[in-house]
Amino acid sequence: MSTRPSNQNHPDEQHKPDERCGQDEPGERDEPFDLVGVGLGPFNLSLAALADGLPRLRTRFFEARPGFSWHPGLLLPGTRLQVPFLADPTSRWSFLSYLHAHDRLFRFYFHERFHLLRQEYDDYCRWVATGLAATRFGSRVDALRWRPDTGLFEVEVSAQADGHTLAARTTRTVLARNIVLGVGTEPSVPAAFTGLLGPEVFHSAEYRTRRAALAGAGHVTVVGSGQSGAEVFLDLLRAQPETGQTLHWITRTPAFAPMEYSKLGLEQFTPDYVRYFHGLDQPAKDALLPTQWQLYKGIDAETIAEIYDLLYERTVAGAAVDAALLPHVTIESGTRTAAGRIRLACRHVPQDRVFTVETDRVVLATGYAARRPTLLGPVADLLDLDDTGRYQVDAAYRLATVPRVSGRIYVQNAELHTHGVGTPDLGLGAWRAAVILDDLTDGTAYRVPPRSAFTTFGAPTDAPAPGPGPASGASRPTTGPAAGSTDPGAGPAAGPAVRPRRGDVPAPTGGGGQWTDGNGP
Repeated sequence: MSTRPSNQNHPDEQHKPDERCGQDEPGERDEPFDLVGVGLGPFNLSLAALADGLPRLRTRFFEARPGFSWHPGLLLPGTRLQVPFLADPTSRWSFLSYLHAHDRLFRFYFHERFHLLRQEYDDYCRWVATGLAATRFGSRVDALRWRPDTGLFEVEVSAQADGHTLAARTTRTVLARNIVLGVGTEPSVPAAFTGLLGPEVFHSAEYRTRRAALAGAGHVTVVGSGQSGAEVFLDLLRAQPETGQTLHWITRTPAFAPMEYSKLGLEQFTPDYVRYFHGLDQPAKDALLPTQWQLYKGIDAETIAEIYDLLYERTVAGAAVDAALLPHVTIESGTRTAAGRIRLACRHVPQDRVFTVETDRVVLATGYAARRPTLLGPVADLLDLDDTGRYQVDAAYRLATVPRVSGRIYVQNAELHTHGVGTPDLGLGAWRAAVILDDLTDGTAYRVPPRSAFTTFGAPTDAPAPGPGPASGASRPTTGPAAGSTDPGAGPAAGPAVRPRRGDVPAPTGGGGQWTDGNGP
């Protein structure tokens, strides 16, 4: 498994980064590009890897940061993804290819863990990002304009000469037929804390870089009960014997609940469910999403178990546990005391009782929110938004635009309200990238299996339509697509594995966890 024929190049030699990666030489820009990507997090990186196998497709992907970096503030030792890594094991850019290129296949299968270490996933993505000729780091997209006279987008790119420093920044305009936005999300800060942000109050996205500053605090409060909150609390709990800190963990959810991880439950992260959800009326989607928080905002059961076991261990010989876990509590306000502490005004929701917590530091594990990138300003009046000002996104991940715009704007991880809980899940990233590329190439790029779930999410296709009286006639399960599902034209249907129709054997970056892209901070 780790050996290779003597006449075969080592994968490190096969996949050396393009020496031009990071800048375009005059006369080699290949414009107009068929697709320009804004942002290079895991989702647009997946798309770039898939597009790499389509030699007739001219692409560029721009990222403001000097290199790939995936949530560096939460790359804690031992933390893992919550979804498997598999996408296409035959791909030159698959995780298995990464292991092979680094002579680690034997070690990986002896390791016997299907969920990757986050630090390993980050390193894998860096390997892909530096190997793709179409990626451009240190290149920030500042504006996007539509030119009706040419039928092209103008992409204003501000590039750093060396990809790392702000010196000698140059601006140029790149022409593109189509755009894909992978600008990601930004840390969500509750209103109670917006005026308190600083060394004492910060988002968990910064936890790793600010962890040392917590050492002198006598009392630390973690707010939020998702996976990030649990990992931060666990990290503080492990260090508690040395730090002597008092810990509070506060969440508004009714419980410190596990993430849904049953086999049939996970089928809500399949292409079948995405198509079913997209076919629902928008009021039904808006009502359904809040009920599904445990699908993507819960905690890994292994993390919960380790927290509980540590707390249990601390009670040996009658010792007190210097930690408070407070679910179903909202924080209504936060103020700074004269002594420099943070006072939190809290309310226990079911009991409707108020109380205060005084703490020295607050870590906000309060999730991420979608953001509307400022670069869309020049085309804002060309977007056809819904009644609440949200993007309207079709089944092929295209933004609805006014009729005079013939170019397509695709989005990745901006469609939770239209495509459901799988939107931020990296396990679906490969499939979504294939859908986009198939739409872009009129269905000639990739073939995906027509069915990916055992569950039929909608009504069986032979169920009678609703009428004034009780429905009559028997219904039976169907093996076809769920009723109400919407396929992206001639694009792919569903399936976890993407198979090429032509060209090389491409595949996306594999595997995930609920994390997102970015056009750089």
